[in-house]
Amino acid sequence: MNALTDGVQILRDASGHPAFAVLPFAQYQALLAGAAKPEPTIPNTVVNAVFDQGASVIAAWREHLHLTQAEVASRMGISQAAFAQMEAAKRPRKATLAKVGAALGLDLAQLAW
Repeated sequence: MNALTDGVQILRDASGHPAFAVLPFAQYQALLAGAAKPEPTIPNTVVNAVFDQGASVIAAWREHLHLTQAEVASRMGISQAAFAQMEAAKRPRKATLAKVGAALGLDLAQLAW
């Protein structure tokens, strides 16, 4: 016999193994919404620029996105010189990475590695 557990019903096959799960539609929609956001990725060109060419993570992403320092600085509302200092930092602060990520449309995990 199949019993409801937290609104989910498990249907078993002839040998008693779980075959299907029946759940309330709202839970189904919540699962879909959670699965819709893919894991952030890092392109090979960005990784190569960092490890092979010695570029900073910020510079590698900026170049991958075909943007100039002035364009990114404008998006951030700062001067090109200020952005150049951020880009040149060996270990940028997490807050800096978050601001740059917002300007480039990136997840923090794509910059903080």
